[in-house]
Amino acid sequence: MFKILGTVSTLALCLSFTAASQELVYEPNNPSFGGNPFNSSHLLGIANAQNSFTAPQDELEQETQAELFIRQLENRLLSGLANQVADAIFGDNPQDSGTIAFDDQIIEFVRGLDSITITVTDLSTGTTTEIVLPIFSTS
Repeated sequence: MFKILGTVSTLALCLSFTAASQELVYEPNNPSFGGNPFNSSHLLGIANAQNSFTAPQDELEQETQAELFIRQLENRLLSGLANQVADAIFGDNPQDSGTIAFDDQIIEFVRGLDSITITVTDLSTGTTTEIVLPIFSTS
């Protein structure tokens, strides 16, 4: 008798509670993806704390004005040289072959039937770089 009464009372107790639910809504934490913008400083602090990257020492040194000027001048001279090579290959009067020497570098180009081969040789190190450009027919 006590068993039946205990089972009935347990069953009545379970049935008296109603279940409630609501729709699940995803809300991101990161403000880059639509989350709360006040989380940005917290997330940046965590990312900086976990960052173990350190820049190499040579990148941290500042260039002097003279070194910066020399580097920019070298870049301009090399750019002018590249323009001369491009003009000799593709300009108004294109050449079939040619050689241009600049400091310890020799630049040679040869126009073939279907491609242009450019060879850059560095005499100080002995390295050679070859660039093959295909020629596209426009006719």
